Amino acid sequence: MLLPVAFTIGDDFSPVERRPAREITWFDKWGRTLQNPTDGRPPVHADGAGITVEVDVDAKPADLWPYVSDIDLPARFSDEFQGAEWLDDEPAVGARFLGRNKRDDMGEWEVTCTVVDFEHERVFAWHAGGPDNPAAQWRFEIQPLLGGTRLRFSMVLGPGTSGLTLAIDAMPDKESAIIANRQKGQIVNMRRTAEGIRDLAEAAGA
Repeated sequence: MLLPVAFTIGDDFSPVERRPAREITWFDKWGRTLQNPTDGRPPVHADGAGITVEVDVDAKPADLWPYVSDIDLPARFSDEFQGAEWLDDEPAVGARFLGRNKRDDMGEWEVTCTVVDFEHERVFAWHAGGPDNPAAQWRFEIQPLLGGTRLRFSMVLGPGTSGLTLAIDAMPDKESAIIANRQKGQIVNMRRTAEGIRDLAEAAGA
C-alpha cells in the first residue's frame, strides 16, 4: 500500500507548518472536535466540544476576505443566525458587534460578540457572550494553497453559560445528547456558510 504524504515543487526540502493533531482529529463524527480528552467517556460541556468545516476555493485569499469579514453575510445561509451590526467603529481586536439569532425551540435572542483575532486576509475570530468567558468561540481562517485557497470555519462551545448550558442544567443526565444535537444543527449551518462564501468568491472571480 502506498500513502502519499507530500509533493515537491523543487529541491529545497524543509519541515512545513502543521496543525496540532487535536485540530484535525474528528471525534465520533466528521467535523466534530473536542478540546479536552475524554478517555472514552461521553463528552460533557467542559470538554470544549466544537465543529470544524473546510472548503477549498478557486480564488485568492484577497477575494475571500470581504465575505469572511462581513459579520452580516452568514445570515444569508444560516437558518439560525439572523444578522449582526457593529457596536464599535471598525473591525479590530477588541471591537464588538451584536448578533441576532432565532430558533423554533429557543425563540429569539441577541448576543454581544468581541473580536479576539483579526489578521487581514488570514484570520477573523470572535467570542460570543464575552471575551473572557464566552458562550461560544468562532473562527474563520484563510489558508493559501497552490492555485487556490482553503477556508476553515470552526467553533467551540463554552466555556461560559448559554442556552445550551441551561438545557444541560435542566436535564444533566442527557448532557452528551444535548451537545450532540447542538453540533448537528451547527455543522449544517456552518457548511452552508462556508460553501456560500466559496460560491460568492468564485462567481466574483469568474
